[in-house]
Amino acid sequence: MLTILGCAIVTWLSRVLPFILLKKFDLPKAVIEYLSFVPIVIMSALWFDSLFIQKIGYLPKINYENLFASLPTVLSAIISKSLLVIVVIGIVSLVIIRLVF
Repeated sequence: MLTILGCAIVTWLSRVLPFILLKKFDLPKAVIEYLSFVPIVIMSALWFDSLFIQKIGYLPKINYENLFASLPTVLSAIISKSLLVIVVIGIVSLVIIRLVF
């Protein structure tokens, strides 16, 4: 029980403490600019991870469903820059690919 309580406290502090500190201190402009890239990097890592099928001892294989669904999704991201449009195009693209193939 103490382990669960300790984990809960550490998790809560690691999520709440930055908000408390950032209310009192201002970050330098360079740090704010650096942190602006974090969401893009996370989404890119998730996207690249879904493009490949990995098996231990073998080279990664391409997941063609996700690759073909990514093409209109990336195009819509470049054109619209709207998260809602990107998500809808991605889901519709994958549904169409799975229905057709």
